[in-house]
Amino acid sequence: MPETKMKSVMQGALVLTAASFVAKLLSAVYRVPFQNLVGDEGFYVYQQVYPLYGLAMTLALSGLPQFLSKYVAEQAGVKEQQKAIQRLFPMVFLSGVALFALIFLGASFIAKLMGDPELAPLIRVVAVTFLFVPILSFYRGNFQGNLLMTPTAVSQVWEQLVRVAVILLASFGFVRWGLSVYQTGTLAMFGAVCGGLVALIILLVYQKKITGRRLGLYPINWRTAWHWPLFRRFLVEGGLVSIYSGLLILFQLVDSFFVANALQAGGLLPQVARVTKGVYDRGQPLVQLGLVVAGALSSTFLPALTKYLLQKNEGLYLATSKMYLRLTTSISLAAAAGLALLLPLINYALFKDASGNLPLIIYVGAIFEMGMIQGYQSIAQSQNRFRIPLRAALLGLAVKFVATWPLTWALGTVGASCSTLLGLAVTLVYIAKQTTPAINAFLTERRFLVKLLFCTLGLVFVVVGYDLFLVIWDPAISRLTALLLALSGVVIGIATFLKLALVSKLFTIREWLLLPFGKKILTMKRKKD
Repeated sequence: MPETKMKSVMQGALVLTAASFVAKLLSAVYRVPFQNLVGDEGFYVYQQVYPLYGLAMTLALSGLPQFLSKYVAEQAGVKEQQKAIQRLFPMVFLSGVALFALIFLGASFIAKLMGDPELAPLIRVVAVTFLFVPILSFYRGNFQGNLLMTPTAVSQVWEQLVRVAVILLASFGFVRWGLSVYQTGTLAMFGAVCGGLVALIILLVYQKKITGRRLGLYPINWRTAWHWPLFRRFLVEGGLVSIYSGLLILFQLVDSFFVANALQAGGLLPQVARVTKGVYDRGQPLVQLGLVVAGALSSTFLPALTKYLLQKNEGLYLATSKMYLRLTTSISLAAAAGLALLLPLINYALFKDASGNLPLIIYVGAIFEMGMIQGYQSIAQSQNRFRIPLRAALLGLAVKFVATWPLTWALGTVGASCSTLLGLAVTLVYIAKQTTPAINAFLTERRFLVKLLFCTLGLVFVVVGYDLFLVIWDPAISRLTALLLALSGVVIGIATFLKLALVSKLFTIREWLLLPFGKKILTMKRKKD
């Protein structure tokens, strides 16, 4: 590959990853004020339907654009690319319409399966977002296939900004205009439609600015809609990426169908079950925030992995893969442990009370498991290996599906959290076992696992001591005070982990330099020495 094209690939991967980071951060942060304004029952209403929107987003941002960009990039010239687009669009368009029709017409049935018929209007609004999937996917896929990542990145960020603005407007409507929790949820879900429209307008502007013409999706050649070999490739490659990219969203969708129903079967009244599910749903933005931190490393490593693979430099590819997994494992484990220990303070500070501490403490363990799964998935993706991550995701999803109802019925939301960790553990074990031993050697090289456990146990010891100090001190805690104490605990935990990592030589100098502020940390250490 020519050096200029290689540079474009790496810069593009960095731009997309940065945009994804911003979008995920926005998606996690807005839920705190939303829950504060609409309460746990209102939060339950929104979170019950959110996974359906999450699936549409996964299709429009990762699964389909990645497949389309690859298919477009395989074509020899502009005319061939245009023909490829016209061959694919009918089947993608029909798939989007079919999903819309299935969800829109089946909204009442889906709502009943979720145990709450009043969710039907929200589900119908979410169904509309699937109509945006084909056209958004094609514009993004075409840009990415030509190594133009900025249009996708800009449209993704603005889509989230507009959606979050509408959601917050809906929550103010609940407070100021007396909307019901279901009316508020419906208006909040309408934010997804507004965001999709804005994203489409931005992509159309970029298309005209860059090429001076439309993409040429119309007129549609319906004869190509049933070209089986191409349709099979579309399902396999596009579907695989979508499934393992949206794994946690699929887990949340299982919760939407089973948790509230199982809580009622266990003896709770319907409204109490809804509020309890809303409290349980607080864990999702916390896990998202933890994964934003853990996933930020991909902006550094994915371009490098792509570069070494294209250059067929196996030595550097192997070394970089192991480095990526070492850093991802360390950050994910430290984030999960620290968040679990400080969760009572964080829960009260962010969500107004300390309800559901135990299930939430268990649930945030998903940060560690998902962090590692994403690391392994990224490596497999850089190698264009899709089937192993798919099998791992489906196996874990099957375990989650089977375990959620009985565990929730028996243990409440503690059981629901355990079913999530169990399903993710199965996924992680499978994908790790299918990865080459040379890459998995990252755990034992330089006694990494022993050193990591030492650093993590040190963090746990210090933060538990901090928690005990607060119990003994027993100050009169307001939400602001709880937030400041939680942030202080975070700083103490990070400082402890980094200090022990330096002492134990957990990371090499090169690995330190790849971490945010790693160079400053090493400089400070040298000055002290």
